[in-house]
Amino acid sequence: MCAHIVFANEKQEPPEHKLIESYQEDVTGDGHKEEIKLKGTLFSPESNYYRDIVAEITNHENKTWEINYGGGYDPTIQFIDFNHDKVNEIFYQSPTGGSGGLHHYKLHTLIQYNLVDIPLPKQEYVKGSFEDEFKVEINFSPTQEPTIVDVKSRSDNYIQQGIYDQKGKLLKKTSVMVDPIAFFEPVFISNSKGYGLKSYQQISGAFHADQLGTIESLWYYERDKWIILKTEWVPTE
Repeated sequence: MCAHIVFANEKQEPPEHKLIESYQEDVTGDGHKEEIKLKGTLFSPESNYYRDIVAEITNHENKTWEINYGGGYDPTIQFIDFNHDKVNEIFYQSPTGGSGGLHHYKLHTLIQYNLVDIPLPKQEYVKGSFEDEFKVEINFSPTQEPTIVDVKSRSDNYIQQGIYDQKGKLLKKTSVMVDPIAFFEPVFISNSKGYGLKSYQQISGAFHADQLGTIESLWYYERDKWIILKTEWVPTE
């Protein structure tokens, strides 16, 4: 029986990028469809986690661009005109694989052969805190009235954790847990406005599994920035 010995100075070939999906789409606005290849390297043969995910873009003149996305599960690309320049952008999404349902997102435009990263919207002002009488106050913006959430049904847990006394008096100033935006969903708004994004952001009480509800916001890209058209509080049932 012959054994193969690998010496320290032997170089092993790095794993090759695997083709995940191939697309044909005009993302430059020149009237020709580009070929977009989404590729990644599996972390291991038994895993469905990709590292080093990239989009390789080639136009009809063999000019190329590459977008690096990092790692993730089940990566996909959608082509939607979010900035309303009549050319579809490159909208990437991939679940991070964590328990919070978080996704990794990227949005790029390649109009006129200029690759630009468009920042995705963020909720800058969301905060919340426990208040007297087993209430939680959640603020969406400085100009909007706060939403009051009744958490009396969870009072036993909060009393045990020392947040309230038996009568509902707040014993210590305690903030709620505000997750980052977990998920974006493309939404068609109207024929005149086109597409926007809907975001989902979880709010929890004393610990992450203590889910109070979700902030659902509708965003629209206008004059190089995202504006909120609508924000809704959806309590956890």
